[in-house]
Formats: sequence, C-alpha cells, structure tokens
Amino acid sequence: MAQPRATTPLSPQFCFSTGTLREFLRFSRSTVDDTISQNLNALLTPARAGFDPRSTSQRTSKLLGKDVNANRCDSFISEVLFPAWDSRAQVFEFCAAVAASPDLDDPEATLRELQRQKDSDRVVDERLDPYSGRFCPRESRIDVLASTLRQERVIEDIVRRRTWEVIQDRCEKPPPDWRAAIAAWKKRTADQ
Repeated sequence: MAQPRATTPLSPQFCFSTGTLREFLRFSRSTVDDTISQNLNALLTPARAGFDPRSTSQRTSKLLGKDVNANRCDSFISEVLFPAWDSRAQVFEFCAAVAASPDLDDPEATLRELQRQKDSDRVVDERLDPYSGRFCPRESRIDVLASTLRQERVIEDIVRRRTWEVIQDRCEKPPPDWRAAIAAWKKRTADQ
C-alpha cells in the first residue's frame, strides 16, 4: 500500500516552476488515487488455503462489491488517502497565495515593460498588413501560475470524485460525502 512521503518546506520557486508543481501533483495522484483499486485490494485478507490452480479452469464473473472491511477502509482513508489529499491541498493553498501576491522578483518584468512600450509606439495599418494589429504580450509568472492552478484544481476535483466513487463501491459503510469526511478528519487530527 502506498504511503505518503515526508513533506518538504514550500517555496515560491516551487510554485513558479509549473513543471515541478504539475509533476508533484501527478506523482501524488499516481501513488494513491490512480491505484485506489490496488490499494483497496491490498486490504483484503488473502485466502487461507493458498492458491488452487483449479480455480483458473473456470471463468467467473464475480463482481467485486463492498468487500473491504469497514475498519480497514477507515484506516486506509485516514492514514493514507486523506494525508495525500491534504498535502496536495496545502500546495494549492500556498501556491494560490503566491499567485495572489505581487511578484517583485519577476526576471521578465522589464522585458514585458519594454515590449509594451514598443507596442504603444507601433503604427498599425491593417489595410497594408492585416496582422499588424496583433500583439501577444508575454504572460507574467503570476498569470501562468494562476492558470496552472485553475487547471490543476479542476483535475483534482475530478480525481477526488472518482476515487471516492471507488471507495463507496468497495468499502463497507463508507462516509457518504468526501468533503464532509475530510473536514471531520482534519478536525480530529487538529484536536490530537
């Protein structure tokens, strides 16, 4: 079963490196959410009699249903799933704060300002050149980060919803709503 990795302190450079940010999110999702069925299968008690080769002679269409014990499932949710979700939520919150703050160390700020000044001095005659009116300024690091966060939050919501559907299909007595369940988990961990 996948275990969450130790956390490292976050920095604005981590957020501004959108490739690194996306790679972290992708890796975290792949270790827990993308392998949710395998993680839940690992919670099942193996057969006591061992493997019987005759069991492969017939094709069975047994559908897996509420086969994971409620205690084991709750333990997995509170010790593996929610900590992984929480670490990603902390990254989202930190990077959103970075994206909302002014970027005083933007290395391309002067270049963008020079481009804007050049564009204001430019003469546009669309009769002679229909493309002369086009101006595509470079986006600031904050704009790129904000756009990346919006995209990744949509992905995160889809991944969490799908993961919770699998948990509801496989676990005995799962909490009905993941948002309420994670809020209760956060409250319990904060009280400890």
